Amino acid sequence: MTELLTTEEKEALTAKLRELAMLMRPVLKPGDIRRLREDMTDENVAHTYVRDGFGIHPVILAVDTAITVCRRVSPDRNMVAALLLREAVHGGALSAEKVKDNWGPDVADTVSRLNKALSLYERHATVESENFRRLLLTFAEDIRVIILMIAGRLALMEAINHHPDEKRVAQVAYESGYLYAPLAHRLGLYSIKSRLEDLSLKYTDRATFTSIARKLNETKVKRDAYIADFIAPIKAKLEAEGLKFDIKGRTKSIYSIWNKIKKQKTDVDHIYDLFAIRIIIDAPIEREKPECWLAYSIVTDMYRPNPARMKDWISIPKTNGYESLHITVYGPDDRWVEVQIRTRRMDEVAEKGLAAHWRYKGVKPEQGLDMWMKNVRDILETADTGPMELMKNLKMDVYNKEVFVFTPKGDLYRLPQGATVLDFAFNIHTGLGCKCTGGKVNGRNCRINYKLESGDTVDIMTSNTQLPKRDWLNFVVTSKARNKIRAEIKEQESSNAELGKELLQRRFKNRKIEISETILTRLIKKLGYKTATEFFSKLGEESLDVNSVVDSYIEMSEKPAEAEKAVSAEEFVMQTPKEEQSSEILEIGSADGIVKGLNYKLARCCNPIYGDDVFGFISSEGVVKIHRSDCPNSQNIKERYPYRLIKVRWSGKFGGQMAATLQIIGNDDIGIVTNISAIISREKNSSLRNISINSHDGLFQGYVIVGTGSTEALNALIKKIKTVKGVKEVKRVDK
Repeated sequence: MTELLTTEEKEALTAKLRELAMLMRPVLKPGDIRRLREDMTDENVAHTYVRDGFGIHPVILAVDTAITVCRRVSPDRNMVAALLLREAVHGGALSAEKVKDNWGPDVADTVSRLNKALSLYERHATVESENFRRLLLTFAEDIRVIILMIAGRLALMEAINHHPDEKRVAQVAYESGYLYAPLAHRLGLYSIKSRLEDLSLKYTDRATFTSIARKLNETKVKRDAYIADFIAPIKAKLEAEGLKFDIKGRTKSIYSIWNKIKKQKTDVDHIYDLFAIRIIIDAPIEREKPECWLAYSIVTDMYRPNPARMKDWISIPKTNGYESLHITVYGPDDRWVEVQIRTRRMDEVAEKGLAAHWRYKGVKPEQGLDMWMKNVRDILETADTGPMELMKNLKMDVYNKEVFVFTPKGDLYRLPQGATVLDFAFNIHTGLGCKCTGGKVNGRNCRINYKLESGDTVDIMTSNTQLPKRDWLNFVVTSKARNKIRAEIKEQESSNAELGKELLQRRFKNRKIEISETILTRLIKKLGYKTATEFFSKLGEESLDVNSVVDSYIEMSEKPAEAEKAVSAEEFVMQTPKEEQSSEILEIGSADGIVKGLNYKLARCCNPIYGDDVFGFISSEGVVKIHRSDCPNSQNIKERYPYRLIKVRWSGKFGGQMAATLQIIGNDDIGIVTNISAIISREKNSSLRNISINSHDGLFQGYVIVGTGSTEALNALIKKIKTVKGVKEVKRVDK
């Protein structure tokens, strides 16, 4: 290994290894250093090391990453061992079996998962999407792998300052700001997150970074003096109360200042909260809250607080476990100063919160990850051993209900578990799905019903002669594919029906026969077709012989027609044949009792759902249309067509869902739509189908289409939505 390093690199690496050994001393086992040296410096291993695109030796980067983990996260034997051995295993010089024998199955598994996750970059996947973030989590399986990747990215960013390949540096910096900094923030690795953001800004906009840094340096002496004057009386009073504490001033990160400059449309000189005062109290757990509030009262007695900027995350911690009191007070020289009050334990969680999951602003919360993180936090709070040791068995399988699939170009798509090649084709483009004949999955030919797995690369194969088939509905799982297939089949049937109708009319004309719609209708029913469209479609696709139809028509026309008579609604229902769309959830009344399974449609004007008070209306097409009793058209129907009304009621149990529209009015607050969506998604018998929101003058009005199993379930859902803070009105509408 050392033969591949320059003299300067050897000296630097020796110093770094000494530092790492010191940091790792509390968790190392006897013989660890010797085994690491053997596994990393073996002659068969050394020649497999390959410098990266920046010319950095992988061993140096691995050691830098290990130091970052120890300093900013927590010293962990297995994580560091996996980091240092990963490249040797990746290069094939060190077998997974040997790692397992020397270091145990946990290190071997971590090496495998780390290599698997890092292999994503070989695919040139698109990182500008939430899908990429989720795929990283899916592949990593172990939270420690994500932490190692984040630490590795920080080590790389530290190493590439002033690298001559500015384009490559900018790409890594952009990726770090977009992907790794938010991941670090979500996991509570705040110091890493801030450093990544600062370096990302530095490498992508060095002029802005340098300008802010220069102004901060120019005002440092003045700022330090102000902080000292501000702290002095607080410190004296805290000491007089017998509190044990540290108090210090902290300048905000350059990236944070840059964000404030953009949002406030100002410059550094006019940002009042360039720094924050942090009071860290040494207190036992049972005294944490009282002593924090004592410090709060001391500060607010000395300086006038701004109530609008008071944040109490001690009484109600953030979802990631963050606890602190934040107050803004009016200090000397007419300046507002932010003061943060927390205990030593709270500060440790805030700085190194390994399992702290933070809901990133503007990003929709992911319920599964929230629950997983809460579980981790509960374990950490009751743990007697190191947190990283406890976390190794907690697998990140929160997205196991989804698969992530690549196109040959590296674009990434998210699909539900069980999705097929055909689902993937329709997800890319409906035209591609309609012409799909199969696909090459990881280079192997597969049928259209092949179920995909995360990480598959799929190349869709098509044919211009391919048309959607009804049996496709038996294996596709995405609603987009199912809806498009049904629409295409319906369009095909409609086109075939037009062709069949034209064919039949031409044949009648050739035989000089006048068509009687009454006789033709009787013939269609006699032949067993439920609709005229189905009959003509069969003619158009030539599965029904037109000459046989004409002969049957002539034979029927020569027989005396059955006497036609006016029939009541009940009698008509008894004559109506069962249709494919019939259901056993409705009971339709007749003169002889109840008839189930009849052809019916739910009226679009009022969209009835299971459990509504309904009535039936016999339409001119011979279909029973189901209306709500309070339908806007009900009065007109009942007055004009009383003889076509029929009693209808729901029966049995309904296991599906029907669509209902809710109108929601409320305050236009951040997060209110997210909270409403979360409530709907948590309801067992409900699902969100569509949502549209308009806001004006601080209020929003939205229409939400939900799938629900019954009026009972819908009413329960409405009650829960009304409990959302900011919601003023929720009602069902007929839109």
